[in-house]
Amino acid sequence: MQLSQALKSDVRKFAQRANGDVYVFTGPLFDSGHATVGDNKVWVPTRLFKLVYDASSKRAWAYVLPNAETRIERPMDYDAFVKSTGLNLLGNLPVSGSVGRT
Repeated sequence: MQLSQALKSDVRKFAQRANGDVYVFTGPLFDSGHATVGDNKVWVPTRLFKLVYDASSKRAWAYVLPNAETRIERPMDYDAFVKSTGLNLLGNLPVSGSVGRT
């Protein structure tokens, strides 16, 4: 249950080069039919996400990967992330675009 080290490194490098504040949200996603483990039936995430918001450029993008996936997929724009996950983590913050790569 871990996002790839390459993805973490890429996002960290972007944040260090940015001209202002960069916010990164990381978390689990539980799709219907998710597995459970143990006697207490702890939920196992089906997917994991990393959402990046560059406050100075107002750009946002996200990576959504199947749990335990090591291959990095192309990032999706914020609107696609919200539609795919139902999570509007940026609320009313302005989002003026996305990026193809960090």
